[in-house]
Amino acid sequence: MEAPRLTCFSDEAHDASFHFQILCLDKQLYIWIGCNSARLGHLFASIPTPYDKMPSLSALIGGGGANSAGGGIARRLALRTGYSVVLAANLPSNAPSLEGFAERRVLKELQDLGYTR
Repeated sequence: MEAPRLTCFSDEAHDASFHFQILCLDKQLYIWIGCNSARLGHLFASIPTPYDKMPSLSALIGGGGANSAGGGIARRLALRTGYSVVLAANLPSNAPSLEGFAERRVLKELQDLGYTR
């Protein structure tokens, strides 16, 4: 079993401050994204399954689903990594440029850490 690995970083884009935490567990990633605040936000779980190409998705805290900012990010990260992803996202609604930046930044970090396929 692999020891848990925590990575924290911050970045700025589109006049917003982003804060990220990635906790890498054994076959699971817990990711927190905060934009301009340190609140938890919506919490999603996305799990790859052998029955469908797209990972399953569930909203654990807050509403939404695959069409909400955090839900879409969680599902795409699970697809790209093959890991179960639990994602807490505090992103402004109706801000696709902020959502896109946050997803690209997390994906880049996961690639650097060796967690993508």
